[in-house]
Amino acid sequence: MRKDIHPKNNLVVFKDGSNGAMFLTRSTLNSKETIKYIDGKEYPLITVEITSKSHPFYTGQQKFVDAAGRIDKFNKRYKKS
Repeated sequence: MRKDIHPKNNLVVFKDGSNGAMFLTRSTLNSKETIKYIDGKEYPLITVEITSKSHPFYTGQQKFVDAAGRIDKFNKRYKKS
């Protein structure tokens, strides 16, 4: 195998821009901003717009769409005669 072909990954803190939730994970992304995390160490900070802590699907705030009614309406309209 060839050496040094993979990007270097390091620990990075991702911060949700909408609610401030943070999580620490490995990433190949880098940032000039740093933040002191819960464990007391400083890590590069990447701010993202939405995470699982604020996405409506994961928080249970997603609105249910009446797909069955729309499908029935479509079938009725384009039903082969």
